[in-house]
Amino acid sequence: MRDSLRTLLDYPFQLIRLGAYWKHIEPEPGVFSPDELDWQIAAAEQAGKQIILCVGPLKTFSYPEFFVPAHHLKQPLPEHTLIQPSAYPALLEAATTFITRLVERYKQRKSIVAWQIEHEAVDPLGVEHSWRLAQAFVEKEIEVVRKADPDRPVLLNGFLPTSLPVRLSQWWRTRDQGDSLAVAQRLADIVGIDYYPRHALLKMGNRTLYLDGSQSLWLQGKRKQVFTATHTRRQKLMVTEGQAEPWESVTTPPNPSSQGMYSCLPEQVIINYNTCMRWSQPENPLYAYLFWGAEYWLLRKQSADASYLQAFARILERA
Repeated sequence: MRDSLRTLLDYPFQLIRLGAYWKHIEPEPGVFSPDELDWQIAAAEQAGKQIILCVGPLKTFSYPEFFVPAHHLKQPLPEHTLIQPSAYPALLEAATTFITRLVERYKQRKSIVAWQIEHEAVDPLGVEHSWRLAQAFVEKEIEVVRKADPDRPVLLNGFLPTSLPVRLSQWWRTRDQGDSLAVAQRLADIVGIDYYPRHALLKMGNRTLYLDGSQSLWLQGKRKQVFTATHTRRQKLMVTEGQAEPWESVTTPPNPSSQGMYSCLPEQVIINYNTCMRWSQPENPLYAYLFWGAEYWLLRKQSADASYLQAFARILERA
């Protein structure tokens, strides 16, 4: 991990997002071990980067996106339920204690420009689980962040559906309180969009069925609604995850020799970035754009394909 991060930090970008993974920092009761996160922050600072730090704690980016230590959750969260603070007071107390400890530890670091709370905070955890955090749970987490550090903004992110089928599925699963993007618009200082326009739905033998919503009228309408709402509320808007690696029908993106995956070829890294830059207007600009998939770029380079890293470098040269 350190070698990978050092390699990426050499590129001339301005902002990086780092995650505080609860079960790694607190692997046992009474243990608080942030040494690895300390190193990452120091390395980013040495490279002159600004940092958005996701203090989690339950849901943090990177699969499996659930990082509660086993000693804080003896039984799995029940499916088909909203995780309310009143039903899980011990979990909430442990989570907010962890958040507070992190914010107190790092709030003097000028490199940190925002705190992220949870990852796609109130959405189901992928397709594997149907439980969701209640908005009230997330509000409690935001409350302790703002109490510990009232000056820095809070970021919440959500998935921007790029097609009607995806939107209908998202709406059905989150209909009682709204999806994470809607909640972000209600609660956050910075609203983050996760933008994945092309992904695999189903593999059939050596063929794969893909969904590409990059040109859909539905996407344009939803995007305009988000931009208008955040502008009206004077919130900052950014792309927290711009698709820059394949999203196939398996958890780990394939790495085929002398081939590319249709869901995100190297040129798609550039196309996705340019698409989002066209959304940004002088009166309503994007605060930042973060690429998702840098580890995949390094894997491809190890496999004699530097085209993903070259696409990234080309964007930075022209930005």
